[in-house]
Amino acid sequence: MSYHSFMYTALDYKLEAKLKKIVDRIIFSAKMSPDDHKLLLSSLVKGRISEGERRQINRIFDYIQTGNIKLVGW
Repeated sequence: MSYHSFMYTALDYKLEAKLKKIVDRIIFSAKMSPDDHKLLLSSLVKGRISEGERRQINRIFDYIQTGNIKLVGW
């Protein structure tokens, strides 16, 4: 693995960890506000998402669909 690809892998991991932290906070509170939505979107501005990031976002959608997360302040 080259140094350049290692840097991108480390950056991808940091972004995925940041996204997981946001998702966990939303799930724990059982609420999602427009500000939470903006945080999720801002963590994805890199243009492509990994499989792990996609799973994190799908967790939010699943919880919204099942009524376990309420949308507040929309």
